[in-house]
Amino acid sequence: MKIRNVELETVCGITSKIPDNALAEIAFAGKSNVGKSSLINALMNRKALARTSSQPGKTQTINFYNINDAMYLVDLPGYGFAKAPQSERVKWGKMIENYLHKSRQLKAVFLLVDIRHKPSANDKTMYEWIVYQGFRPIIIATKLDKLKRSQVQKSIQEVREGLGLKGEDLLIPFSAVTKQGRDEIWQAMDALVGWEEPQKEQK
Repeated sequence: MKIRNVELETVCGITSKIPDNALAEIAFAGKSNVGKSSLINALMNRKALARTSSQPGKTQTINFYNINDAMYLVDLPGYGFAKAPQSERVKWGKMIENYLHKSRQLKAVFLLVDIRHKPSANDKTMYEWIVYQGFRPIIIATKLDKLKRSQVQKSIQEVREGLGLKGEDLLIPFSAVTKQGRDEIWQAMDALVGWEEPQKEQK
């Protein structure tokens, strides 16, 4: 999908009502500081659409980005932020669960994990939770540029085994620095929402 227009249309806090959107939605989940905001900025070809921070736990709302009036990219709060009070973490969890239950347009959930490390207990719990909600997560293994090329395949295998992925489950290595994996993510998203670029009229 060529980005012609993108805007942050809706921001939902803990007490907000989930919007009943007419367009297809694709959600992005991941633990705090896994690079979710950097990924969103890379997908949108924007430098600061989603706020990046070295401080984990920055995203505490569900953010709906309208893309080309064709679909929504939904940024879910980061999980596993140890410094957040337990009560806050419970609220964020309920907020995510509420969204997964109530969205009628959610087509898929992309789960971000750090390719440099074996999946954490929080990653595994989130993966299993998304599956329990009826979705088969697409895995994005972030921070690819931090690895040597010789380490990549071994790390991918560790992520697949750590999450218990099946052979047909999609895992896309991604780097916000080099943009490697960006096209593959868009291909998956376009297929999920049934998007085809309009054909130019022949003169």
